[in-house]
Amino acid sequence: MDKPKIIKLVNGEKGNLIKITSIHLDGVMRRRLLDLGFVAGAFVEVIRKSPLGDPIAFRVSQTTIALRKEESSKIEGELIIDGK
Repeated sequence: MDKPKIIKLVNGEKGNLIKITSIHLDGVMRRRLLDLGFVAGAFVEVIRKSPLGDPIAFRVSQTTIALRKEESSKIEGELIIDGK
């Protein structure tokens, strides 16, 4: 069996489906993202990237949320579906 490909959300491409494995944030931002559904085991779909790559729109728990590179670079997950 192949080793799962771990990527940061910031490196996801449109159409990728990523299963969150870890969140490296603290404080209010961590709490806010957890409340929005960015928890370990959740599936996140990359919906759209801005022309300059910041922010990036993600779908998690039937909600679309835009995150800046600062936040999305601190969330890692296993690439489930490659949107290429």
